[in-house]
Amino acid sequence: MRYLTLLASLMCMALSVSAAKADRRVAFVVGNGNYKNVAQLPNPPIDAKAMAATLRNVGFEVIEGSNLSRDQMTEKLLDFGRKAQGSDIALFYYAGHGIAVSGTNYLLPVDADIKSEMDVKLGAAINIDLTLEQTMGDAKVKLVFLDACRDNPFAAKIKSNSATRSVNVQSGLAEMKSGEGTLIAFATGPGQTALDGQEGNNSPFTRALIDNITKPGIEIQQAMTSVRAQVNEETRKGQLPWGHTNLTGSVYLNQAATTQVANAAPTASGMVPAATGGSDGVELEYWRSVKESNKPEELNAYLTAYPNGQFKALALARLAAIKSGPSTATRTLNAGVDPATFTDEATQLTEDQIGLDKTQRRDVQRRLTGLGFDTKQTGAFSEETRSVLKRWQSARGYPSSGYLNKHQHKALLSEVVAAPATASDNSQKAARRAAAPAGSSAPAPAPQQRSNPGDAAGAAFVGGVVGGMMGGMFRR
Repeated sequence: MRYLTLLASLMCMALSVSAAKADRRVAFVVGNGNYKNVAQLPNPPIDAKAMAATLRNVGFEVIEGSNLSRDQMTEKLLDFGRKAQGSDIALFYYAGHGIAVSGTNYLLPVDADIKSEMDVKLGAAINIDLTLEQTMGDAKVKLVFLDACRDNPFAAKIKSNSATRSVNVQSGLAEMKSGEGTLIAFATGPGQTALDGQEGNNSPFTRALIDNITKPGIEIQQAMTSVRAQVNEETRKGQLPWGHTNLTGSVYLNQAATTQVANAAPTASGMVPAATGGSDGVELEYWRSVKESNKPEELNAYLTAYPNGQFKALALARLAAIKSGPSTATRTLNAGVDPATFTDEATQLTEDQIGLDKTQRRDVQRRLTGLGFDTKQTGAFSEETRSVLKRWQSARGYPSSGYLNKHQHKALLSEVVAAPATASDNSQKAARRAAAPAGSSAPAPAPQQRSNPGDAAGAAFVGGVVGGMMGGMFRR
């Protein structure tokens, strides 16, 4: 009997693993800022990019867009509606201009040119209530985040062209009620306006969302309490996010190891899969989204979000390159180097593919030492060697991971290496080390991408135990 009970428990574990894989999460993330007919907003596209990276890191399929016209927004919404059908969690995030007319809220595409209430109701703006109903209606859990409570840029025009009858055009957005299984959160209270934040940075509301909603083991309503507190404190009580919740269970975007969830309509497992990475994973996704940008504001936004981040040195170097262009020395050093050297991030796998033996590893160490990056020539890549490799990569403008790929190995072999130092050279080497700029050490290696080994390992473990027990039972 004891065996049968344990066997049943193990089979439930296996079913939970399978059901967790079936959990579907879909998000619509759009930031509109480059408006054609009203004042532009610099930060919503940056907000959307950061939010999209955060959600992807916890398993969402993200339909993402920035600076979309009416037609482009419609296309994205249709895609979102198709993919969100029957999903376990559907999430809607919008940053940009929004308006409230006669108690109904509308989102503004970048090509909106509204002169009257009729323009709004005939389709120049996007009705939020109708949009949410059509795209997220049958999702089990619906989360809505609206960072769109700025001043109504068309208010004066609408009022001046509605002299013959009363029209209610208010500041900010109007109050909205959530249906069953829904959470709606606004950047500030109904009828109030929210701050866009410093140019090139995230808004206070979006920054607080990113900081809180995907913390491991934090339920979404608990996270929103933290969001309100953070925004209220950051704006010195000038802005207090508001929301309406009609969830019938607990919802976790990043489930802790022992946390179970009871959504509005729970899945068979009742579990939300854990994130593929922690805060480091969020930072990595953020960096990947801006690392090739030519816009200083996007790189500065990364530095603001992660002032001591893994990729700080690379972000600063790219900002300097954008400002002044590559130096003559850098162009000479990298002449003839494969462009992939500067974009392909090296990992343990790419290094293994080179097939370096002990002699070749010692040669790498010798060359690094000859270039002024001193390391022991042992033929084994220790933590010290990895750190030296990161410094060399950072100095050359390569992604700094501490591992090599074939492009970087080839680039290292092509560099002119100084003759091995003698005892009389020690003072020169010490001077070189002393002259190295402070804080020049490169970031820690980025997490390697894995193909979800946890599920496979868990399934293999359960299968092995069940098989062994069954065999033991039959032998008895």
